[in-house]
Amino acid sequence: MTPDTARTAAAAEHPTRPRLTGPALRLTVLIGEQDTWHHRPLYSEIVHRAHTAGLAGASVFRGIEGFGASSIVHTSRLLSLSEELPVAVVVVDTEERVRAFLPELADLVPDGLVTLDACEVVAPAAPTGTHEEGKRTS
Repeated sequence: MTPDTARTAAAAEHPTRPRLTGPALRLTVLIGEQDTWHHRPLYSEIVHRAHTAGLAGASVFRGIEGFGASSIVHTSRLLSLSEELPVAVVVVDTEERVRAFLPELADLVPDGLVTLDACEVVAPAAPTGTHEEGKRTS
C-alpha cells in the first residue's frame, strides 16, 4: 500500500470533522510516561478514546522535568530518573463534549491530575497566496 492509498483509506474510515472555532474547553491530563492501561501506554488509550468519542482533537506532550504526588523530581537529565517523565494529554472541544468525555477518565486516571480550562479556538489567518522569504507556504 502506498502512502497515498493509506491516506485515502484512513480518510474514508475517519471522515473529516468540522473545524472547531470559538469558545471551547481544554482538558489536560497529567500522567507518567510509564503509566499503562491493559499493557498499552495510558496516554495512547486516552487519545484513542477521545478519537472514538468524536472529540475535535487530542495531543500528547512529553515533559522534560516534573514531579507529582510522589514529590520525586523526574528529569531527562539524569538517567536514573528519566524513566517516569511527565506526559500531558491535551484534548480540546466544546464544553459539552469535553464534559461528556470525563467519565471515560474515571477508571483510567485514578492517580493523575486532570484539569479543565476555558479557551477560545481561533482560525489561523487565511493565506495570501504570496510567498515571502522565511514564511510558511502551503
